[in-house]
Amino acid sequence: MAEQDPKQPENEAQAPEVESPEAQLETAEEVAAAEAENADAAAGDEAAEPSLEEEVSRLQEDLMTARDAALRAQADAQNVKRRAEQDVEKARKFALERFAGELLPVVDNLERALESASADDEAIKPIAEGVELTLKSFLDVLGKQNIEVVDPNGEPFDPNLHQAMSMVENKEVEPNTVIAVMQKGYTLNGRLVRPAMVMVSKGG
Repeated sequence: MAEQDPKQPENEAQAPEVESPEAQLETAEEVAAAEAENADAAAGDEAAEPSLEEEVSRLQEDLMTARDAALRAQADAQNVKRRAEQDVEKARKFALERFAGELLPVVDNLERALESASADDEAIKPIAEGVELTLKSFLDVLGKQNIEVVDPNGEPFDPNLHQAMSMVENKEVEPNTVIAVMQKGYTLNGRLVRPAMVMVSKGG
């Protein structure tokens, strides 16, 4: 029986196992799949979180929207203020409209009294002079309040200021001309308080 060579180790180290090509392929596919999943996850995170440029663009849009809303609110406030000022101005200008309308019949009566007074009658002459002064005082007060007389005798008929009571043929004047004023009209700051009642000419 042959003796064992003392130089040869009793237990030779086993050689490392070599994977088969099929196993190596499966391992490579698993690594590639894992890397693809990681890439998809990273891409999903990037998609979920907007970029700096997108965030700046969104903030700029929000700023423009807020600025437009502020400008609209400011314009609305200015319009409300302007309308309020106009209402106050109209109320101030035309506060006397009703009161002036109540005074006009008094002026009419004073004018009729003067027209009916005979200048030849010395007995009523002082009375006529007193009525005339009273009428003048009334008209002065009305003028200070911007109440103006509308006395359109000889002027073209204006439906905005005149009220035609009758139409008469008159070849001496142009058609549609006021030939007589039966009652004077009045305006307050340009607004008609009472139209003038007139007689208007018409063509023959």
